[in-house]
Parts: sequence; C-alpha cells; structure tokens
Amino acid sequence: MTSDEPQCGKDEHRGDPIRVDHTTCERAAEIFRALGDPQRLRLLILLEESERCVSEICTVLDEPMPAVSQRLRLLKSNRIVRSRRDGKHVFYALADKHISRLVTNGVMHAIEET
Repeated sequence: MTSDEPQCGKDEHRGDPIRVDHTTCERAAEIFRALGDPQRLRLLILLEESERCVSEICTVLDEPMPAVSQRLRLLKSNRIVRSRRDGKHVFYALADKHISRLVTNGVMHAIEET
C-alpha cells in the first residue's frame, strides 16, 4: 500500500457525511466573512445582549451613524441581523439563535487560553 491510498476500509467509517451543496457553502462563507470584521463583531456582541435602536448602538460603540448604518446594512443583507421599525426608530437584533450561537461560541473560543 502506498502513502496516498486510504489507510482504513469503508466499513470503518461512521457512515455517509452530511452533503451540503455548493450554494449553501457559498452563503455560509459570506456569513463568516461578515462576522470576520472586528467592528461588526463588536456590534453583534452588543446585539447579543438585547435588541437596540441605531442611535443607542452608535452611542454605546462610540461610532458615527454612517459607519454603524453601513455595518448594519451588510449584516442585514447576509441575514445576520433583523430590523423592525417603531415610529422614527429602527431596532436591530440578531436574526436567530444560529447567529447568536456563532457569535457566542466565537467569542468564548477567543477568550479560552491555550
């Protein structure tokens, strides 16, 4: 047997791996790219705590409205955050529990000491 041949038999595997199509992988990669910016991640950590209006996000992060709005637009286009309007205010929150877990797990992993 040469080194480029499999070292185990097919019957030694757990079964067929989960098959994910190319389009799904592309969408997931877009999500990870959006999560990969430190400023956007700070914003998501803030939204992990609770839903916030845009002006509150700007105040807490000490960021100008145009920068925060641009980040929120990108995050919303990738279905990472959702928004709702209440009068003059627009409130943002994480889109769902999947995003919440991604943010939380990423931060917790970064905190861990090696």
